[in-house]
Amino acid sequence: MPSVPSAPVRRAPPVKSATAERYVIPNLRNACRILKLLGRHPDGLKAAELARELRIPVTTTLRIMTTLSLEGLARKTGGGFELGPVLIQLGNAALAGTEIRELALPLLQQLTETTDETSHLAIPCDDRALILAVQDSPHPLRAASRPGFLAELHCSSTGKVFLAYLHQARLAEVVAQAAPTARTPQTLTTLSAIRKEADLTRKRGYSLDNEEFNPGVRCLAAPVFAADGTVAAAIGITAATLRFTKDRIPEMARKVRTVASELSERLGHTASRP
Repeated sequence: MPSVPSAPVRRAPPVKSATAERYVIPNLRNACRILKLLGRHPDGLKAAELARELRIPVTTTLRIMTTLSLEGLARKTGGGFELGPVLIQLGNAALAGTEIRELALPLLQQLTETTDETSHLAIPCDDRALILAVQDSPHPLRAASRPGFLAELHCSSTGKVFLAYLHQARLAEVVAQAAPTARTPQTLTTLSAIRKEADLTRKRGYSLDNEEFNPGVRCLAAPVFAADGTVAAAIGITAATLRFTKDRIPEMARKVRTVASELSERLGHTASRP
């Protein structure tokens, strides 16, 4: 197979040095934090809620939101704010320039054709899983998240991959910061349960969201490795439990892992196939 240039890999941000911190613009950083928080609340938040959550003075928050709104990065809705339309343009430009996404698109199409289910690609982003691309199944009933969605790590299949492979050494810290919530009765929320699940994910080479994100929906994902052996992304499938029964887990796992391994090879990783 011809060699393919390695795709840029998003890793956890480096530890900030005292020198770098001297050049930080506090309210610019607060604006970034506000945009990230709004990204986790599609219905929007009030200025007072933003201020309370991020511990920023309300007057400062209002000034930041006014600026972001004027630039199209935020939008006022009723008594609150939500992400603005300019971010769609910026997000599409970022996705279009992501090499790993371009390499994965034909493989996602292949995976959907062989499983008849929706497949997706995610990368780690701010202790969440960012959905980069989705290949829809032909079925009219779909439950997959759309590109740009930030999924929680503890209850999504791609997120579980990142917990198992990227955050193994700081699992307790990540879980404490995220304060996992129970989206369904099946969601794992305790550190001990999440740690056990992460160990199982590494042992079998794939993760499983067993109706933990949405009731009646099962997801399975496998890690994608960069040339240096670190996990760069995760590829998964999403399907209704009526079609993706527990009996089909071994079959689906084999197909997902095969495609994830092929993408790993295209990123320069040299490991044996599953």
